[in-house]
Amino acid sequence: MFRYIIAFALIFGTVTLNENSKAVDTASHDETYEGKAIRCIIDIDRSLPEGAGYKTGFSYDLLSEFAEAAEAKDITIRTAGKGCDWIDSLKCGTADIVVIPATEKIDDPEIILSRRLDNTVWAVDRKDLVKVKELNGWIARFSNSDEYGRLRNRYEQSWNDPFKALSDGKTVSGISPYDRLIKKYAAKIGWDWRMLAAVIWQESKFSIDTKSHRGATGLMQVMPSTAEYYGISNLLDPEENIKAGTMHLDRLQKMYSGAGMSEEEKIKFILASYNAGEGRIADCRNFAASLGMDNTVWDNILRIIPEMREDSILDVDCVKFGKFNGTETITYVDNIMRIYSAFCEVCPA
Repeated sequence: MFRYIIAFALIFGTVTLNENSKAVDTASHDETYEGKAIRCIIDIDRSLPEGAGYKTGFSYDLLSEFAEAAEAKDITIRTAGKGCDWIDSLKCGTADIVVIPATEKIDDPEIILSRRLDNTVWAVDRKDLVKVKELNGWIARFSNSDEYGRLRNRYEQSWNDPFKALSDGKTVSGISPYDRLIKKYAAKIGWDWRMLAAVIWQESKFSIDTKSHRGATGLMQVMPSTAEYYGISNLLDPEENIKAGTMHLDRLQKMYSGAGMSEEEKIKFILASYNAGEGRIADCRNFAASLGMDNTVWDNILRIIPEMREDSILDVDCVKFGKFNGTETITYVDNIMRIYSAFCEVCPA
């Protein structure tokens, strides 16, 4: 409960703010976040070559922890798009908290910044003095807690690259910041959790704010239309994204369940369908069968893909979706099988 925050603020005196903050000399809104819906924007420099997605994921979890501690009604978190004027979002009331790098300089007198939290500060409308004090009180307590240490450790491990870990001869007990979720949803579809982790590494390298030019989003690069089909709306949320992705994998798995494939071959076809779409892979299988080949073996599909690229394939009745280059899908399946093998070696448990 945050009802004691006013007393805390009086004891604390003036709020300890980041050095970029301005002194508060205006009246505050007499309310806290308790029971409210909190709208947040994460605007961290994603041009950084390494770990930018991890920084967003870490901030996402921190905001979620704060909302839970504050007993907020709910929380909405999104990332800032290109050209997004988050300062205006705070001023006009469409955002309550904006997470920015601690090094960013803010000269606007209507914006006030929280205490530093890791390498970020949380920007708030200057009028919300009580809320700023509430944020600072929580940050002071949480940043000194064991839970914060555990959370930070999840994101700071250096073993996330399976091939680096393999070359270094490491063995580890975990793979990503999202192992708990990966294990939970891998179990639902009967997969080795390291195979699902390999899919996620290939798709996003465990960065929740990855977005493709086609619009695929998040950890498992789920298309919004696919998410809508499975009743998922928030693809930035790690659990919702993994849930949508594994629901789709499960549907593909059921589609191949009666095809007479070995488990390893089935996985390859599922992965290919996840990447290219089941219609494209069905075309490949149908064409292979029309040539008298065993279409339950992935290597046989690789043999006919060069013909799938030719104009002549347009005249084949069993091919419904036209030409198929297949290069990306071949690489995709091969990469995931290699990543999975590496994960099994570095994380044998």
